[in-house]
Amino acid sequence: MQRFIIEMGMGNDQYGQDYTKAAARAIEDAIRHSAIPMFEAVGLSHDQMEVRVTIGVQEPKAVDCAALAAKLPRGRAVVTAVHGGLNVTNPDNGNVIVIASAAVEAYLPKQG
Repeated sequence: MQRFIIEMGMGNDQYGQDYTKAAARAIEDAIRHSAIPMFEAVGLSHDQMEVRVTIGVQEPKAVDCAALAAKLPRGRAVVTAVHGGLNVTNPDNGNVIVIASAAVEAYLPKQG
């Protein structure tokens, strides 16, 4: 497989401390501005594309990676959560803002 695109994004959950919600927003931020017209241009199927998503958050085990993979619109997706991102605590009320970062990489079989 050969990587042909990588997009980065950031997302947060300001009030619910929901790591999956912050991760979903980071993925959306990463892919929101992407368009890959080459599939139609060269006759490739989206099914040939492998999508690898890495999510960085302070609590990787709190991310529902399967739910995030199921929501990706194209390709065969795998989502992995790793330690990263940031938690920011409001000193006035103790509220924790969860910030996630995402790297979305797309791969295709090597083309002749």
